[in-house]
Amino acid sequence: MISASARLLRLTSLLVARPQWTCGELADRMAVTERTVRRDIAKLRELGYAVESEPGPWGGYRLRAGSRVPPLILDDEEALAVAVGLREAALSGALGGDQAALSALLKLQQVLPQRIADRLGEMDAAFVHTPRPDEPQITPGMLLELAAACRRGERARLSYRDWEGRATIREVDPYRLVHTGRRWYFVARDVTQGQWRTFRADRVDQLRPTGHPVELIDPPDPALLVSRSVATGPYPLSATIRLPVSMDQALRLIPSTVGTHRPEGPDATIVDIGGPDADGLARYLLSLATPLRVLSPAAVRQALLRRTQELFEDNAHGPPGMSFGDADARDGRSA
Repeated sequence: MISASARLLRLTSLLVARPQWTCGELADRMAVTERTVRRDIAKLRELGYAVESEPGPWGGYRLRAGSRVPPLILDDEEALAVAVGLREAALSGALGGDQAALSALLKLQQVLPQRIADRLGEMDAAFVHTPRPDEPQITPGMLLELAAACRRGERARLSYRDWEGRATIREVDPYRLVHTGRRWYFVARDVTQGQWRTFRADRVDQLRPTGHPVELIDPPDPALLVSRSVATGPYPLSATIRLPVSMDQALRLIPSTVGTHRPEGPDATIVDIGGPDADGLARYLLSLATPLRVLSPAAVRQALLRRTQELFEDNAHGPPGMSFGDADARDGRSA
């Protein structure tokens, strides 16, 4: 005979599975008497579940629509399907950057029976996540390992490859995972340098907990830290520009993954942008096709002026054999 608590869980599972059950049907499914079913229904009501009943031979029990959600009980195939769906949502960022899918998957994995966890591991090994051409590959296992490190609250040893491919080992205090829409970033405090850092999750080779608990004091805004890191590093040169538009308009012109924004009153925004060199930054600024002012450095300002002058000179004359006067005269005749 199953315990009373296990029987209540089984009963709630059945009530969720179908809109309505007769007392006899529930008794047959649970291998108990109808009297026991009625006692268990009363107990569920005491616990706060809105179980409605209809009298008569064709009546029965049902959960009221919109009532308190009962414990989620899944069979093996359902648990596997939910885990796979959450994994894909986390990898794709389909639910945004709030890590909801990743957090739910981490909780689910902690309670999955070993047989289901093993099957999920087999699927992870067999399935290949195909990223966009500019998006790096990251395994679901590594993503969950980084998320678990953020939840544990203990120091870890990080094996990492930087943007030049150099392998390093660092002691870090994990804090958060941030998804930018293109890739995942691991935010942690570098113990040796005493600074908050961002690490590309796809460049993490291994993360080993040390068992040393840490208390994070005054942690940064992880999304803002990632945004600044992506916008200005590891570029060798950065420029500061002023856009005569509001913050919202500036973010539409230059995404937060490209520049770091701060308002200068209601109608102007200062943006810091990183680039490979002055000429590359000048080309990007011209591509915005909007009024702007380069505040620093002078090299970017000069490169922008030079490219603007070249553009003007290239268009100062019409097609070969036609002067500005000819073009004006033609336009006048067609007016």
